[in-house]
Amino acid sequence: MLRANVVGALFTFAFLRFGMPLSDAISLDEITGLNQIIFAVYLFVAMIIGGILSIQLSLPVLIWHRRRSRLDNESARRRALKLPRLLTIVNATLWLIGGVIFTVVNLPASGKNAFIVAIASAIGALVTCVLSFMQAEKVLRPISVAAMANDPDVAVAPGVTSRIAIFWVVSVLAPLVVIIGLITMQRFDFIDTDAEGLQRPILWMAASALAFSMIAIFRVVGAINDPIKQLRKAQSEVSAGNLNVAVKIYDGSDLGLLQAGFNDMVADLRERQQLRNLFGRYVGEDVARKAIETGTELGGEERYVGVLFVDIVGSTRLAVNRPPREIVELLNEFFRVVVTVVGRHGGFVNKFQGDAALAIFGAPLDLEDFAGRALTAARELRTELHETLGDTDIGIGVSAGKAIAGHIGAEQRLEYTVIGDPVNEAARLTELAKDEPTRVLGSARAVFLASAEEAANWDIGEGVELRGRGIETLLARPHLEPISS
Repeated sequence: MLRANVVGALFTFAFLRFGMPLSDAISLDEITGLNQIIFAVYLFVAMIIGGILSIQLSLPVLIWHRRRSRLDNESARRRALKLPRLLTIVNATLWLIGGVIFTVVNLPASGKNAFIVAIASAIGALVTCVLSFMQAEKVLRPISVAAMANDPDVAVAPGVTSRIAIFWVVSVLAPLVVIIGLITMQRFDFIDTDAEGLQRPILWMAASALAFSMIAIFRVVGAINDPIKQLRKAQSEVSAGNLNVAVKIYDGSDLGLLQAGFNDMVADLRERQQLRNLFGRYVGEDVARKAIETGTELGGEERYVGVLFVDIVGSTRLAVNRPPREIVELLNEFFRVVVTVVGRHGGFVNKFQGDAALAIFGAPLDLEDFAGRALTAARELRTELHETLGDTDIGIGVSAGKAIAGHIGAEQRLEYTVIGDPVNEAARLTELAKDEPTRVLGSARAVFLASAEEAANWDIGEGVELRGRGIETLLARPHLEPISS
């Protein structure tokens, strides 16, 4: 703030000395003793008053900002957001009073000198106020960020357009107006000089405009570039997959609203990602991806799929002999292995049914060698479940063929599922598999649809009529070691 006042004072004195033609310029030795006394007294008084007012305005805000809880004092929060403007108003008021005093003091001696002093005071006030506001806003930015609490609507600040316009007025418009005024006053003989005498003040005004425009560019670019750099860095984080990123909101300008909008966008993306992950965990990643891409209309489509059904043997007896907590832990471990093995071969677990699971290969996304992958998963699943669950017995059935895959239910509540003969056949084969030495049975149809490499791991056996089907099913048995009873 002191630096802004010093710069404003230098512009004022320089204008009085160099901004007017030589005949009308005011040098230090021409300043009367009365002016010097009034200037010294007013400078001392203005510094005291300005210091007291600045401390009174700033101290509650600084104390509030130092506290651990920053949202407990609403008046301090409001003042924190207004502090740059309030400090600028203090500067503007002191400059206005000083300009009026010196204009009135010089008015009896010379109306022209009084007018020049008034113009110089106005230029100094304008320069001081613009610089002090920008400086205060930058220095107080951490306090403003805390006071806004990520809500830029509670704070109003000049936008990018307003800031550029203000600096344009100071660095371009004001010097041009002074130059035009000098030429006009010379033409109407208000100042006693010729065209050559105007060269010095015009050159000085041009140099002043150039100097202040450099300051303006530095300030404006800094005010705009800082949040843009922050947004670009945060955007890179989001592009890299980090959705736990947020930018600080500097003020209530359009840049602050842009920062707030970015935070809202990332929060929305984070929520959508969480919902997508949650959705995927409930229905499967492939189903979730398909639903997001194509929608969730009721209905289905015919697809060739591989179906794997796995069930724990004697789960009712287990529930009687073991406490509920152990049963839950057993089922969680059982389903963990099922999901891992099925996912490893490109399938997804469509349903958890008590102590059983239904896995699909080839829906909702196309899958090469869907039947072979289902058969491979069945063999690996038998081995890994036996190693993981120990004495807990299981049965696995595998089938393949044409089925209907799609969303069924109602608009308010639906689920993705697969319906058809392969599903029924796999469920019936699971019942038979519980009495098989290897605990795994497949259908010959699944083996015929599988790749030759996987089919070589299965032997086609006798035909049986499975319950509820009415047609014969050729059984297929894997090359696995029997499970000891």
